[in-house]
Amino acid sequence: MDFDFTWLLWCLPLAFALGWGASRLDLRQWRMESRQAPKAYFRGLNHLLNEQQDQAIDAFIEAVQGDPDTAELHFALGNLFRRRGDYDRAVRVHEHLLSRADIGRKDRDRAQHALALDFLKAGLLDRAESALNKLEGSEFEGEALLALLGICERSRDWPKAQQIAQRLEDAEQGSFATRLAHYRCEEAELALRASDTQRALGLLDAAVRQAPQLARGWMALSALKAQSGDAAGAFDALLQLNQHAPQSLPLAARALADLAQKTGRQTEAMRVLEASHARAPSIDVTEALASLDADPIAARARYMDHLAQEPSLVIASQWMAGEKLSSETAQARVQATLDNASAPLKRYRCAACGFEARQHFWQCPGCQTWDSYPARRVEEL
Repeated sequence: MDFDFTWLLWCLPLAFALGWGASRLDLRQWRMESRQAPKAYFRGLNHLLNEQQDQAIDAFIEAVQGDPDTAELHFALGNLFRRRGDYDRAVRVHEHLLSRADIGRKDRDRAQHALALDFLKAGLLDRAESALNKLEGSEFEGEALLALLGICERSRDWPKAQQIAQRLEDAEQGSFATRLAHYRCEEAELALRASDTQRALGLLDAAVRQAPQLARGWMALSALKAQSGDAAGAFDALLQLNQHAPQSLPLAARALADLAQKTGRQTEAMRVLEASHARAPSIDVTEALASLDADPIAARARYMDHLAQEPSLVIASQWMAGEKLSSETAQARVQATLDNASAPLKRYRCAACGFEARQHFWQCPGCQTWDSYPARRVEEL
């Protein structure tokens, strides 16, 4: 029996027509989806530019539902949740990304880094530390180490902070010599509380060798030597501060004057303080100079010299304290008024966040920035 091939002539056009129709339907569906997804995406961007985060999140959720395989939309959505403070939802988005088997190593590291930031912003330091440790060897390793360093500082784990800072220094991620010196000073304070004077002295010696430009190390070393009865060594430490960090001398001016009187080196101290005052008039330096003058008239002349160079309500109040008005009641009222008006001007202000405090801090209690407090009072800025 012969096989009849004529039916193939009818099947081929039919198969072609069916294939063409199926492709058109698939293309139409793809076009509809592609139109809907970008529309939701761009609507989300528009809301984001207008700082309408809630509407932006709704639009991105719609875009993610339209294209659930797009990692970029998930990253955008997770970052929005974090910025809004919705950390639980941000964590779920980034954990979902990490659970997917179809994303590459680069996106996986990126999701791990985002998840660590979620935990960090939420204040879950233990979980943040665990997530950051998983970024070792990735392109986010430098950022992860910096974040881990911040965690160690917040938990005051100074030995571990030193290890991380040294790793960053070795990896040429910047200079961390000053940070390392601060950490040693912090450890020295802990050693002093434990009455381990020798260890504290060794830590401070290491701090000033590592970062001689850091005034804190010299001041702490001077205070420790003075406490141990070595007034001459304490005085010399402050002279080293003036040599390496002269801009910070106002912080140690009063201590320098007190040590000069104990060691009989008033002339040397006055020479150092006068040179500092000539560079930039300072309230603290002027008060230290006045305390070194044996003659009360000469001491009061220091205040007038300061006012001639730089008007200062604080110095005016100090000068007024030595004046005698005809009425004691008027004297007390005028002095109280000047003291109240000048009190806020004696504060120190963080250059990073503006936090003001009566005492000088090496690390701002507001923004945790190191060395952000100038050595000058608010009135002098």
